[in-house]
Amino acid sequence: MEIGIYTFADVPAGKPEFAGQRLRNLVEEMKLADEAGIDVFAVGEHHRADYAVSTPPVALAAGASVTKRMRLSSAVTVLSSDDPVRVFQQFATVDGISNGRAEIMAGRGSFIESYPLFGYALDNYDALFTEKLDLLMKLNDGERISWQGKLRPPLKDAGIYPRPEQKKMPIWIAVGGTPQSVVRAATLDLPMALAIIGGDPKRFKPFFDLYREAHAKAGHDPKNIQLSFNMHGFVSETTAKAKRIYGAAHLEVMNRIGKERGWPPQGADHFERSTLDDGNLIVGEAARVIDRILQLHEIFGNTRILVQMAIGAVPHAEQLKAIEILGGKVAPAVKKALG
Repeated sequence: MEIGIYTFADVPAGKPEFAGQRLRNLVEEMKLADEAGIDVFAVGEHHRADYAVSTPPVALAAGASVTKRMRLSSAVTVLSSDDPVRVFQQFATVDGISNGRAEIMAGRGSFIESYPLFGYALDNYDALFTEKLDLLMKLNDGERISWQGKLRPPLKDAGIYPRPEQKKMPIWIAVGGTPQSVVRAATLDLPMALAIIGGDPKRFKPFFDLYREAHAKAGHDPKNIQLSFNMHGFVSETTAKAKRIYGAAHLEVMNRIGKERGWPPQGADHFERSTLDDGNLIVGEAARVIDRILQLHEIFGNTRILVQMAIGAVPHAEQLKAIEILGGKVAPAVKKALG
């Protein structure tokens, strides 16, 4: 199983001027993650003052120049409000710089700022993603393409360059828990990543079962199945320290976003419950995090897990320590346990 990290490169609330330093920190985190044994590093796309990365391929290209082995992915590329040709070209560029380590994780995004920013109507929310995913997959098949849709100008025998170093770049589909999205990923034989950010993780098992069922119904080889879940979490020298470092930062972010979306406020008790075996956070010392990852793997049978550790105002120095522990202690133990 692959052990990875994903981040949105959070900027402390009210300090958008910190974005430059956060981006430099991000490159340092990617370099260390590669050295520590992390398998995948993924960077999200947002268009808000509280996140530093709006263009994941640029950040990943910087990471590609200082890493040697780990996969480099978006988490996610908001495909609905982007152009698939540019997305493909940008990630093919990352693939060349990284010697074939780029991936695209396509989704519709957890925020909607990019739609009006780039002139797209939310009324076309699903249609945009469906059409653009179709085009992105065809771009991955070969260098010359003729294609026609309804929401984008057609392509006629167009050459798409550069080509990736890999024969095909992996394209993952990120889903938030809608059955239609799960079935689409399975039917297209594309890997699926499911975000688990609230509640008992076991309630998401039916989505993994649905993926396998739809994948088989479509006639695909079960050996091709790749499934990931993406969760918030943190690891430190002790569980008490992990909770102390991560707890306040996590609650600040969740309550700030929750206020926008009408969620009830969360407090220390909610955080503590979320770190239990039926909670949505993986927080603790290495042994605790190892146990949680193995427990969840038994439920889901996943092939990958990505953990978001750099949330809100988690200090950079503590984030670097967490990366070392995740790569140096957690990942080897999980892989040994799973054979």
